Amino acid sequence: MAITVHPEAKALIFDLDGTLSDSLPVHIKTWKMIGDKFGFDFDPQIIHDMTGRPTIEFAKHVIERYGVSETPENLVKMKQESFWELDHLLEPVEEVMAIVKNYHGKLPMAVGTGASRRSAEVQLDAHKITHLFDAIVSADDVTKHKPEPETFLECARLMGVEPKYCQVFEDGDLGIIAAKKAGMFVTDVREHIAYGEWAR
Repeated sequence: MAITVHPEAKALIFDLDGTLSDSLPVHIKTWKMIGDKFGFDFDPQIIHDMTGRPTIEFAKHVIERYGVSETPENLVKMKQESFWELDHLLEPVEEVMAIVKNYHGKLPMAVGTGASRRSAEVQLDAHKITHLFDAIVSADDVTKHKPEPETFLECARLMGVEPKYCQVFEDGDLGIIAAKKAGMFVTDVREHIAYGEWAR
């Protein structure tokens, strides 16, 4: 069953990691690199449980769980720099990319992500799709992150479309909750995508 656009949707909003970009294997790889550096075995389940949250919250969780003697800010810096260096390993989620390419120029489109602006820009540039979006809202642009609706509401505001006419495409439970709180149509893309053996 293909991913479809709601007939009443007047704008489309896409999560990034795991929705547009099959980036989670690269995130796992970079967190495992951090684990190797600090002497712990990173559990990928953390990423599944916290998908949609800002990287700083991942870092705080890792520090608490594994007793890492480092500040969250420095851990984020190390992790993000490793991720940016591995951007060539990123693969697109073709099923979602097809929607983006098909509706470019037909409906306004935005990216609403829990990633930092730099990480969002790195990924969008790696996939050569930055120019397809009217707005990008990152973790740096809001104060209340998913599962709160601020990210998606800001996307709607920037596109000039009422939230009730926006459709959100998401792969994270927190993002789905956020989209529902925003009063938007929401599509769980996980039902339509074969991510690979590493995943769900």
